[in-house]
Amino acid sequence: MKLPSIRPQQWLIFALVAAVFFAWGAWLMRPQPAAQPLPWLAQWQTDVLTPLADDRLSLVHLRDALEGDLWLQPNLDGARLLYRGELEDAQGNWSLEAEVGLEQAERDSLLAAAGLKPTDKAQPLGRQMLLPLANRPIIALTLLPPAPLDAARLAASIGQPRLTLELAEGQAWVYPELGMTAHLQDDELYFLYAVPRHLLKQR
Repeated sequence: MKLPSIRPQQWLIFALVAAVFFAWGAWLMRPQPAAQPLPWLAQWQTDVLTPLADDRLSLVHLRDALEGDLWLQPNLDGARLLYRGELEDAQGNWSLEAEVGLEQAERDSLLAAAGLKPTDKAQPLGRQMLLPLANRPIIALTLLPPAPLDAARLAASIGQPRLTLELAEGQAWVYPELGMTAHLQDDELYFLYAVPRHLLKQR
């Protein structure tokens, strides 16, 4: 049986299709540009995150790193004293919220002095409160990017995590040496949470 001959035009079509698939494969295999580290994070690792991990970060030291304000947040357990500020970045400001460690009596006293009930909303405190509370420890810190961030930029800044945990929603990258966890969804960073290293080991 004689096989049908292939016309020159058909060979041209086959060659074009092969060229398209080759170019597409080459595009998929092209080297990806390296993720850019966060320019401020190395300094923060030295000035803030490492001292916090060592349980030696005080309110005054955090204020030296970032200007902010004190907020009193009532709740049924008494109150939380928070330090809030905005960290400048080229892609937008990160939001910082840090909890100041207080004795229960100090919490009750601040709540009474501010005239707040446990069900009231958080209220700012005057800057004059920064001085008497300057040496109080920071016991937790949260950093939120202006928008979900490519997690590769975090890894480029402080390295790969020591441990990765699967969560109900997303993942947690754990950096035990910094007392820090990074919370991700779909390879994007949603927030960083840091505590003294010994508290992270208890979790």
